[in-house]
Amino acid sequence: MTITLDVTESGDRLDRILSQNLADLSRSRIQQLIEHNCVRVNGEPCLSKKLKVQAGDRLSIDIPAATPLDIQPLEMALDILYEDEHLLIVNKPAGLVVHPAPGHYNDTLVNALLAHCGDRLSGIGGVQRPGIVHRLDKDTTGAIVIAKSDRAHQHLQAQIQAKTARREYLGIVYGSPSQPSGTINRPIARHRVDRKKMAIVPEDQGGRSAITHWQVQEALGNHSLVHFRLETGRTHQIRVHSASIGHPIVGDPLYGSGRSLGVNLPGQALHAWKLTLEHPQSGDTIEAIAPLPPHLNKLLQVLKRRR
Repeated sequence: MTITLDVTESGDRLDRILSQNLADLSRSRIQQLIEHNCVRVNGEPCLSKKLKVQAGDRLSIDIPAATPLDIQPLEMALDILYEDEHLLIVNKPAGLVVHPAPGHYNDTLVNALLAHCGDRLSGIGGVQRPGIVHRLDKDTTGAIVIAKSDRAHQHLQAQIQAKTARREYLGIVYGSPSQPSGTINRPIARHRVDRKKMAIVPEDQGGRSAITHWQVQEALGNHSLVHFRLETGRTHQIRVHSASIGHPIVGDPLYGSGRSLGVNLPGQALHAWKLTLEHPQSGDTIEAIAPLPPHLNKLLQVLKRRR
């Protein structure tokens, strides 16, 4: 696809002018297109994003077609917490894998999103993860945000990296922490022996910084309902950190006993409860709250009766 623009004001940078006029493309994406000889000024290729354009200049940008996805759309009922033309926030159920992986190629959230959004997601964030800004484990329920444009994707990922997006979880853990709240600052990396697991690993041995803030919401006898807030987003972060302080998530098959206390749990009792972020277009604050799923409500009721 080729887009042509006529410049009406002088003195601004080429990449800034294009970014202001092409709302669906992030500035970094536009800079990549300039570097790959996809932008012409008055018919001549331009390789400098810093070129100062002049009034009367004619800009042409060739946007390559997105790499075709080799995964198929799948009609699936989605619990939508928020949606507009720029992004979508879904309350993910337990058992649903976010993006295609070995053993799950045609039954993931991505497949459902392709059916729901159509071609809008093609190429955003990579062929296998179109629109996916962050992820949730298969059996972790709750709010997850999906970008519908390259610009939204870049903006939302930048918020997560800058720690301005707020991701809050509720989890039921074994035991009662000795303090009402705290922060776990322990680096995480892949387990050296069991490659399905993550582990606490010193940074000088390959661990990556991982910080989780927690606060006890309710004491439940030999268990506790805990509010978690992620500062970083490592794989299995809350599950690994909780287990590392002696309070693994109830029902966690990897880092706990896996026992479900008489309630049929699909996996760990962990829920992405609230997601707060800045809208990539308007700048407004969006707060999406995902209600607890039935199996966690039932578990809470059982524990409250026992305490």
